[in-house]
Amino acid sequence: MPTLILVRHGRSTANTEGLLAGRTPGVALDERGAAQAAALPGRLRELPLAQIVTSPLQRCQETLAPLLAARPGVPVSTEERISECDYGDWSGRKLAELTGEPLMEIVQQHPTAGAFPGGESMRQMQHRAAEAVREWNARVEREHGADAVYVMCSHGDIIKSLVADALGLHLDLFQRISVEPCSITAIRYTRLRPFLVRLGDTGDLASLAPRQEGREPDAPVGGGAGAP
Repeated sequence: MPTLILVRHGRSTANTEGLLAGRTPGVALDERGAAQAAALPGRLRELPLAQIVTSPLQRCQETLAPLLAARPGVPVSTEERISECDYGDWSGRKLAELTGEPLMEIVQQHPTAGAFPGGESMRQMQHRAAEAVREWNARVEREHGADAVYVMCSHGDIIKSLVADALGLHLDLFQRISVEPCSITAIRYTRLRPFLVRLGDTGDLASLAPRQEGREPDAPVGGGAGAP
């Protein structure tokens, strides 16, 4: 079966403002995010891409724009099921404000029990995204062969949940996974099991350096802003 290249969107204005963007319209890449997107075609230059699939949200569309310009012959499709988690009433709120919400502890420690008010549960999020990947795997293999490589541009929590699914990892443990803005995660699917061959690869180790303000005590909902 095909190899899936998961790209998290570049850093967004919501990331830098500390907002939980969710599906809020009008969230664009910031200056760093635009530079990350511009570098994406070079990072993927050795890969013969059969298909590009994207979340419908603006920050993913902007992330893929340079790649699409560099690969005009590659078909591109929008896939609603890999859109950001529907955070409902939490969408657009400051992450610092949400830290004190009782639900936040559940989201961090027992996400299978977490459902966002006015939105969806994390179980629903993982299920729809995993179903989309399975269907796209079958379609890409059918149209381009078992050795095909294709790209999906999506969001932090979506990608983390797909990695957990590929590893057979319980969703309650998916907050142990980290994927930075514009990082590349690669999963090679086979008939019997998938193989995680890259995880959150940015080609940049800056995020490992100590930060003056310290590190977040928990996994940032939505994926975080990455290296400063």
